[in-house]
Amino acid sequence: MIRLDLNENPYPPPRSVLEEAEKGLREVNRYCEQACLDELKRSIEEYTGIPWRSIKLSPGSDTILREIIHSFSIDRKVIMLNPSFLPTLECAKRHSRKMVKFHITPPEFILKREILQEEAREPSLVIIDNPNNPTGREFLDKDLVVDLLDNKNTLLVIDEAYYEFSGNTFSNLVNEYGNLAVTRTLDKAFSLAGLRVGYLLAGEKFMEGLSDFNVILPRPSVYAAIAALKNMQYVMENARRIRSERKRLIRELNKLGIEAYKSSTNFILVKSEFPGLGDKLRVKGIAVRDLSRDWIPGYYRISVGLPEENNILLETLKEILADESNN
Repeated sequence: MIRLDLNENPYPPPRSVLEEAEKGLREVNRYCEQACLDELKRSIEEYTGIPWRSIKLSPGSDTILREIIHSFSIDRKVIMLNPSFLPTLECAKRHSRKMVKFHITPPEFILKREILQEEAREPSLVIIDNPNNPTGREFLDKDLVVDLLDNKNTLLVIDEAYYEFSGNTFSNLVNEYGNLAVTRTLDKAFSLAGLRVGYLLAGEKFMEGLSDFNVILPRPSVYAAIAALKNMQYVMENARRIRSERKRLIRELNKLGIEAYKSSTNFILVKSEFPGLGDKLRVKGIAVRDLSRDWIPGYYRISVGLPEENNILLETLKEILADESNN
């Protein structure tokens, strides 16, 4: 099965990272010491420019996003985009006192920012993934972010899981605004999805509210993460390769008559009028994310794979479309 449904990095980590993970496996009978966790925080500090005392570690960014909802939605409404990262959206539905969803609909994918700004005037927890999953679009700019943050009743969380592919970040505002937090992960660009390492860059309001959230990550995850952060050239080269393949895939998919939208991530949102396209691909050994149940029928999210995997996807789609035309 060619897995193009989970937004994973198709390139494995370098040998130096794998060796550190193997070293951690030989010590899994022991908990990871605080000194090692602090070393990881200092590596993240060097990478992001955010002081290590303003960093929280997490087994994946989704875990700390859930913790934020549990901790800060008691006396605030939660504001999110729809669609958005599904686990966070579902958690907010279940646990928030009040939830407001701003619907982003194709083909324009417009965020009505004035309405968002007005809705956030009362005490709110605003969670926005930027770039957005599954549209691949960026909806935030500095003017909008600063406007939201200037309202001290607003807590703003920006999920930057795909930062290394978009190149745009608001983490530089964390030191200035105590009501801002940025979540990131090493699952995507760093090729560590199987080790689950995420982190939070947090202003003082978030650090105070999350003071009891302290996790001990497994040694293999911590050792590998430290090594990966020392090898940024490898990470960014793979991100460049994925962006190049993304551009090619968008071009070739549109040639086939499958509408592929621009993206700032390692995946592409597509629209197809052919019914059951996801099921037909799966029968032929290719998994993509069918968004029918969670969003709108006819839309699919396709992760950018290796060039040879993308070639198989394109050839398989040609066969499926040819079969449809003959029926």
